[in-house]
Amino acid sequence: MALKIYRYVSITMAVVFSIVGILFLFMSDGVLSFFNEVSSSIGMEQVRNADGHFYVVLSVAYMYIVALLAFLMYRNPNDATFPFLLFNAKIASSVISIFLFVIERHLLIYISNGIVDGLIGLLAVIMYRSLKRRPSLFRKESG
Repeated sequence: MALKIYRYVSITMAVVFSIVGILFLFMSDGVLSFFNEVSSSIGMEQVRNADGHFYVVLSVAYMYIVALLAFLMYRNPNDATFPFLLFNAKIASSVISIFLFVIERHLLIYISNGIVDGLIGLLAVIMYRSLKRRPSLFRKESG
């Protein structure tokens, strides 16, 4: 993957993750309402709105971390550590979402997150592998 494309994709992910985190923070009920409306229209079960904001705290913190990782990918395009960490975060989120969709409830928000985060995880692993294939001249020096 060309360095210019790598950096563009990285900064785009950082911006998108930041926007999603802000939406989770200030409009968490709106995000759930949106998914409930779509779920209702396609005959799927709706998400119950939870009292309190504990899950908002966790989701915003997660979005901060993945936005930071994407930004660090942009700032340090020769360091394979950051896409590796982003890959793991997104794949973990994807697997857990799909697992809950299968064993708990068939919620649109679960399967949507499973697919979206799985695709982002796949993109991150492609970016990671592209860095690992580069000549050592482009890799971060150790020591």
